[in-house]
Amino acid sequence: MAGLVTALVGYTSSFAVVLAGLKAVGATDAQAASGLFALTIALAICAIALALFTKRPITTAWSTPGAALLAGAAGLNFGWNEAVGAFVMTGVLIAATGAIPWLGRLLAAIPVSLAQAMLAGVLLKLCLAPFVALSTIPLYVAPVIAVWLLFLRLSPRWAVPAAMAAALGIAGFSMAQAGASGVMGELLPTLQFTAPAFSLEAFMAITLPLFVVTMASQNVPGVAVLASFNYETPWRASMLSTGIGSSLAALFGGHAINLAAISAALAAGDEAGEDRSRRWIAAVSSGGFYIILGLASAAITALATASPDGLLEAAAGLALLGTLGASASSALSDPTSRMSSLVAFLVAGSGLSFAGIGGAFWALVAGLALRLLIERKRH
Repeated sequence: MAGLVTALVGYTSSFAVVLAGLKAVGATDAQAASGLFALTIALAICAIALALFTKRPITTAWSTPGAALLAGAAGLNFGWNEAVGAFVMTGVLIAATGAIPWLGRLLAAIPVSLAQAMLAGVLLKLCLAPFVALSTIPLYVAPVIAVWLLFLRLSPRWAVPAAMAAALGIAGFSMAQAGASGVMGELLPTLQFTAPAFSLEAFMAITLPLFVVTMASQNVPGVAVLASFNYETPWRASMLSTGIGSSLAALFGGHAINLAAISAALAAGDEAGEDRSRRWIAAVSSGGFYIILGLASAAITALATASPDGLLEAAAGLALLGTLGASASSALSDPTSRMSSLVAFLVAGSGLSFAGIGGAFWALVAGLALRLLIERKRH
């Protein structure tokens, strides 16, 4: 049961963010559905393998902050093939942190506050979507927000999944009202291979920011969550498996997978059983349930496509509010580095694009420059 809850919460709370992110960098509806399916299968296999071989409750997830970063990267001067190439390189870098110790040390040298500020800036526009949609499609969005608030009061863990379910229900009703229907064969998930293309622009605009936020906002917290339950994470095996899994999923449209952070506690905590030595079973079962959920990826994408413009984006914004709050709080918590973090936040949130490279990269550059030039003496 703990594995089922882990999979349900992980999948339903952020699938809309993944679809929005993939479409923002050029994926068609079919390619986005393929990417969602590929990510689900890849993270399921990694979770099952890591739990079976280590006998620890190690769970995996797709990079929700990474998907949010992609959703804010629309309008870049390259196509889907180059985005896929950037995803492949992200997986290579993740695997390299497990295989090459100095790369992990180099990553650790990037201030966490700057990475969190960059993520918060990227999330800002997405988290405004529910409230913007209230002025454009109030009859569709208001019930979703009402469901979210109700569950936030009664059962916070299920607030976002319930809001997503409400949004999908409204999308289905809207589809039925419009007379739209799909052939069942078209709703079965398929993997669409995309030949990757590699460019320096895509590497700078997608790979580096995606790698940084995935490591800082998912993998490092994932290790910390497991440590809080007295489980040691096998870093090398975890990074190699999720890195290779990310690169393979990328060929079919997936952006990145990583160690689970928030949902990791569901499989590692008391809910997974009193016997700590057997909680790894929850991680294995979560992988099995993820595979079942993955089979619905094409149907979910079809519903999302048929939904009123802005509805799924609004639900995704509600899903990311907690992440935005945590990122902004972490970014601005240290007074000695607050200005560089604030500048990184504003640059990322501005939507700046220069030389074909999006604002996430320039946010890191601006934050690091300010930190070195002005704040260095304070540290």
